[in-house]
Amino acid sequence: MIAPMISSLTRRTRGLRLAACTLGLGLVVATAAMAPVVAQPRGGAPTQMHVFIGTYTNGTSKGIYRARLDLATGTLSTPELVATTTNPSFLALHPSRPLLYAINETGTFGALPTGSVSAYAVDPQAGTLTALNQVSSGGNGPAHVSVTPNGQAALVANYGGGTVASYAIGADGRLSEPVSVVTHQGSSVHPKRQTKPYAHAIKADPTGTFVYAADLGADRVFAYRLDPKSSALSPATPPAVASTPGSGPRHMAFPPRAPYLYVINELALTVTVYRRDTSTGALTEVQTIGTLPAGVANDAAFSTAEIQVHPSGKFLYGSNRGHDSLVVFAIDEATGRLTLVQHESTQGKTPRGFGIDPTGRYLLAGNQRSDTLVVFRIDETTGRLTPTGQSIALGAPVSVVFMPVP
Repeated sequence: MIAPMISSLTRRTRGLRLAACTLGLGLVVATAAMAPVVAQPRGGAPTQMHVFIGTYTNGTSKGIYRARLDLATGTLSTPELVATTTNPSFLALHPSRPLLYAINETGTFGALPTGSVSAYAVDPQAGTLTALNQVSSGGNGPAHVSVTPNGQAALVANYGGGTVASYAIGADGRLSEPVSVVTHQGSSVHPKRQTKPYAHAIKADPTGTFVYAADLGADRVFAYRLDPKSSALSPATPPAVASTPGSGPRHMAFPPRAPYLYVINELALTVTVYRRDTSTGALTEVQTIGTLPAGVANDAAFSTAEIQVHPSGKFLYGSNRGHDSLVVFAIDEATGRLTLVQHESTQGKTPRGFGIDPTGRYLLAGNQRSDTLVVFRIDETTGRLTPTGQSIALGAPVSVVFMPVP
């Protein structure tokens, strides 16, 4: 059955006072107690970027780190710990306010069999973080968090639990209890990795009307409508699109203008291009293209990880673990189709995550198993990557996001 099963979560979480009511389809809306609004960042053309790095903390790392990237030289400062927290393996910034959200990739949260998601206020000048609150992720092993374009909701995918959750973001930046928790259903052909749903990523489209969730285990990309007032999720029509069996959809990226969705498939080492119907949210496959160089066979030790569109909308980037490379594609903005541009070594092992700075000049790749963050310059005409020679040591870096320094 493609349609997901909707469930509700009404547990209390530390630091929140809830006013919850049950709506149709078993969805629960929760609102947080109010606190002072955090300061707004100043505008202006930036010369430096704060770089926030999420890590795994089962080694030398202790949580979330911050470095500064000089946009003129590509120089990256020594990272500093700004939040001590467990396995903040994916980060998301608010689109218009100095707020940062992080999953905590664990299997328990207090007495609950879930991971958690944490909210922080950011000092725009210093780049320091102040903890706001922490709530249940709505399932164990959270793998991804994003914020909707209007900044009113946060979305979380729980890999271990096979669930996705939505949250209202308060005026103070705090997260509500989960408004919706949706349990995916389905399985596919891989005998170990696809015996049940594994929700790996969740993002809203550029208008915030539809939300898409990539499920590696179910081999599907699920589609939801997002209620703009309550932040509740409900299945779109159709509720999902099936991937080629054994693909393993992992992460997704939207171009800034054209109605397409790019999905990187972890198991097949491919990228699938979908055209989005902007009225229904339906996805139609346009193209599937490999992420490895010609002549390099898919190996059991290989898998893809991150995918991002360049801010110009002209290029697409993906990471290959095991092969330890970045793949670059040119985007035909009229058709959405991809053309290979380049493969470039990440100069380390297991590039789980990377980030592209908002000006489009630099890509920073996190090599999880060689404990390095490596800086590449982006040719804004061709999209090609060139190592700058800048690399910093950091234990198990896995997520990279940028905030301009005012």
